[in-house]
Amino acid sequence: MKKNKVTLFLFTLISVVFLVACGNSNSSVTNKGEQAPMFELEDLAGNQIALSDLAGEKVYIKYWASWCSICLAGLDELNTLAAQENDFKILTIVSPDFKGEKSASKFSKWYPKLSADNLTVLLDVDGKWAKQFGILAYPTSYFIGSDGILAKTTIGHVPNETILKDFETIN
Repeated sequence: MKKNKVTLFLFTLISVVFLVACGNSNSSVTNKGEQAPMFELEDLAGNQIALSDLAGEKVYIKYWASWCSICLAGLDELNTLAAQENDFKILTIVSPDFKGEKSASKFSKWYPKLSADNLTVLLDVDGKWAKQFGILAYPTSYFIGSDGILAKTTIGHVPNETILKDFETIN
């Protein structure tokens, strides 16, 4: 009987950890007018991209992980949005060697198989900026206004229609 209780407890604990690590619910927070962390990261081609280079532009950032099924399920949809004309820039960020993510070299070899050619993927090695953003789960999205203010944070998948609608109210 005691063994069954321990097994049930461990199963429940593992389930909770999985759900927190790979957010399956969509919860949003309207931020308090704080400046977004001004990162400078490398993309898969080795180009440096700094958030400060996008000053005056609205930016959608999606932090995701290669092991997160919800993240992977939403990439095609986001890739479609990135191919369209928008009044905001779309960036995705992964954190090699952080929270179970592949190394940068393994990720760079793996990612092209996804055929998400319209997405810009930045590498936040060891999660330096993920810590600054306060990542609690994957995927997590950040909506940044043209003034560099972090307007909204959403944990979980964000459909394209919601992204478009949210940016209608962000300057």
